[in-house]
Amino acid sequence: MQKVRIPQNSFQYGEISDNTIMRTDSPIYASSAQSLENMIVLPEGAVKKRHGTKFHGKNTQSNKKLHLAPFIFDDNEQYIIGIGEAYILCYRLVSDGTLSLVSTITTDTQSNVLPFDADYLQEYNTAQYGDVMFICHPLFAPRMLTRTSLSSFELSVFSFDTSYDNKDTYQPYSVFHAGNVTLASNNPAIGTNRTITTSSPYWDTTGKHVGVTVRYGGNEIVITSVTNTTQAIGTVVKELSSRLTVTNPLRTRDGSSTIEITHLSHGLIVGSVITITDAVAVGGINASSINGSRTVQDILDQNTYTVNAAANANASEDGGGFVKITSNGATTVWDEQSFSAIRGYPASVTFHENRLCFGGTIAEPDTIWMSELGEFFNYDVAEGDDTDAINLVAATGDVNEIRYMRSNRDLQIFTLSDELYVPTYLNQAITPTNAQIRKQTPFGCEFVLPTSIDGATIFVEKGGRAVREYIYSDAEDAYISTAVSTVASHVIDNPVDIAVVHSGFRTQESYAALVMNNGNMALFSSSRSEKRAAWTNVTCQGSFKATTALGERLFVYALDVNGNYVLSEFLDDIGLDNYLYVAYGNGTVSVNSLYSSGTVDVIGYNGTTKVYLGEFTVTGGNITMTAHSSYTHFYVGKKFTAKIITNPVDTIAPNGPVTGDVRGIGTVVINVKESESLKVNNRSINNIAGFTGNKEVRLLGYGRSPQVTIEQDDPMPLQVNGLISELII
Repeated sequence: MQKVRIPQNSFQYGEISDNTIMRTDSPIYASSAQSLENMIVLPEGAVKKRHGTKFHGKNTQSNKKLHLAPFIFDDNEQYIIGIGEAYILCYRLVSDGTLSLVSTITTDTQSNVLPFDADYLQEYNTAQYGDVMFICHPLFAPRMLTRTSLSSFELSVFSFDTSYDNKDTYQPYSVFHAGNVTLASNNPAIGTNRTITTSSPYWDTTGKHVGVTVRYGGNEIVITSVTNTTQAIGTVVKELSSRLTVTNPLRTRDGSSTIEITHLSHGLIVGSVITITDAVAVGGINASSINGSRTVQDILDQNTYTVNAAANANASEDGGGFVKITSNGATTVWDEQSFSAIRGYPASVTFHENRLCFGGTIAEPDTIWMSELGEFFNYDVAEGDDTDAINLVAATGDVNEIRYMRSNRDLQIFTLSDELYVPTYLNQAITPTNAQIRKQTPFGCEFVLPTSIDGATIFVEKGGRAVREYIYSDAEDAYISTAVSTVASHVIDNPVDIAVVHSGFRTQESYAALVMNNGNMALFSSSRSEKRAAWTNVTCQGSFKATTALGERLFVYALDVNGNYVLSEFLDDIGLDNYLYVAYGNGTVSVNSLYSSGTVDVIGYNGTTKVYLGEFTVTGGNITMTAHSSYTHFYVGKKFTAKIITNPVDTIAPNGPVTGDVRGIGTVVINVKESESLKVNNRSINNIAGFTGNKEVRLLGYGRSPQVTIEQDDPMPLQVNGLISELII
């Protein structure tokens, strides 16, 4: 029999999968655990029991799911926005650290019911700038949540800037028809009840085209009704005419009445009727014989066509001056607004390089629209100046459904099938002339908002079984997507939400909190310089549903065991979930704000010391505490279990590895800090009370995979710095 002391100096690699049980050769094995339930990995390598959660309030609008988003104006004015089914809850973080519900919104500024649907809350995308948060989803027009005072918000529909005369709307347009489909208006003049006809079925007869703007001849027609699939009725906002950009666009032929007209991207067909105005004499044909109604005789190319004048020319020459063309004839050059009920609305939104960026509609899932520089409501591409708006299509071979965009080193784009980016060249701003989309990695992104941690962007891979980091590699001169959940794959179970808390849990570490579909939560921390990625598993009596963070404060929205949807915060070293901090008074403690019946766990506090008093019964929202009148305050909530299960203690004997052999653990020395109420391999360690130092436990038993289990059921502190196991082989 041989005894070998096996140290575990840290848990810096967190919880790892049992698929690694044979990887005793890896340094990760020696500094990790098979299970770290309700523990957090400290930067130094120790593990500490997670904070409890302080109750902030129930969902006052409905007992249903919420989508949480941070709203941070500055360090002093911070809010949590809860988007629910047809409502918004706005919570303000006040100076005493509590959350105050300051605004409940059920209608927008136009008295419309909010379009939010509980089935799609996870997919909602938000971006905030100053006092405004933009909310996006393909099924509704972008909304703007505006803070109007310290304690009030309002919701409105996003609207584009217009020209000074309100006749031009600076919104994006796209061609949704086949290139040979023509559109014609029966009257080009400004006014209502203009008949709009297409050469092929196009109009939606269910009403989705009503209110849509069609751009024709460079000007706008607003559709007011649809007669049938080839005919609609609209209002001409601006006369359907265009001043030709080419000076002297008319060319005559000696002895002929034919006039060739240079009209860039005219879209006309043979037989189209146009009206020429403002032309001057050319080639011996006077103005009166040129101006007026003319029929297109021949199409020479996309920029030129011919008409017949009322007289023959006596010379071949160019002229005409500054010519204006008005047409109600059929043209293939027309488009409609990109964002609408029929084409869908943006799925994603972000700010990048002082532009408001939208991405991915139902009709154009792989397109990005970037506003004019510094003008967030202007999407007019204009002449392509550096400050003009930008339209980009991810023409990478596949149709990439854009789900999220992140502003980082570059504009990062996460799609259903790939990870892309819009590069910034030599620290130059993105402009219409240099903007492009590049494909990088082929994993795809789930409907979970990517977020930044430790210099990288982490995202949930399509399928929900892995978490990856997306980061630029100087060595490869490209972005790479590396799985950071490989050794803890069992922890990842279709995440539904993610948040990053900086300097979280009273450490200098950043932690990513991922809410899983099964109601658990995973905590992730990493150090790229140390090549370390650590995961732990977080459970509660109930289930987590959503999460968000305000700086170093992490909040969760959860369904508790009594069926209440509650908003809570990970706070303090109190081992209770959804706890209330209440004062003693007249023999009873009121907890009716959350607990009206059932049982709760209580910690007594006398100003200096916290003592677990046990489980108490709630009657009518009150707890009788006559026997504990020496305490001035109580923490009342639900306790949870913290547990560490080490990897099987292993070594290499003189004759080879002992993996799988029967072996035992004689003693284990556990180094703890300010800990109490421990169990080691189901054996209570009763004499630990706020103890710091080494604690030896004997005779832990034999097996083929001997492990040390450290457990704490009571709501008291626990920190394990490391341990030394005496292995008997």
